[in-house]
Amino acid sequence: MRILVVEDDAGIASGLRTNLLQRGYAVDVCDGVAGAWAALRAERFDAVLLDLGLADGDGSDLLRRLRLSPAPGASSTPVLPDPATPVLIVTARDQIYQRIAGLDQGADDYLVKPFDVDELDARLRALLRRAAGRASPTVRYGDIELDPAARTIRQSGKPVDVSPRAFSVLQVLLDAKGRVLSRQQIEERLYGWDAAIESNAVEVHIHHLRRKLGSDCIQTMRGVGYFMPQEAP
Repeated sequence: MRILVVEDDAGIASGLRTNLLQRGYAVDVCDGVAGAWAALRAERFDAVLLDLGLADGDGSDLLRRLRLSPAPGASSTPVLPDPATPVLIVTARDQIYQRIAGLDQGADDYLVKPFDVDELDARLRALLRRAAGRASPTVRYGDIELDPAARTIRQSGKPVDVSPRAFSVLQVLLDAKGRVLSRQQIEERLYGWDAAIESNAVEVHIHHLRRKLGSDCIQTMRGVGYFMPQEAP
């Protein structure tokens, strides 16, 4: 899952990035409204952590602009941000009227600084779960059960040991089950701007997942990409 952190305090931004990376997220950081808007126009993010008091403007202006954006495909503009991208405001503004305003402007959740990183992670998981249309905290697919909070996989009730990156590949494919994702689309969900990506990394992770979970679990559309059928084989 790829997260955009919009925070102009370098220390807080660095701490958030480190903690989220340790929890398996891909993380990119912008320190202002202009940079964040450019990032949202160029990349797809699963969620945004948005500070309000930014050096070049107010985060609420970025939020309103995002929510008023046309839905993808509704305009001839080739690259557009997704107006439905989940946004979690993370700010020192702690007054009730400020929280209400942030939520009414389109934020999905609101967290006041200082905060516990475990709570932040839990709120992020809830946002991502709702964005994927799931009510359950775990993802079930046939005899496979994926737990995003514990970052564990079980098959037929037995634990399956995979690398953190392979776990993320499976999570991305499960969230998109029934749709074919190209290697580039998968990479965009797994790696931040400064991450080094080996040319065959996705293929290697998919090979390991097939070996662990069964060869029919992840299918290939030759020349297009990979997918998990809507219904488990």
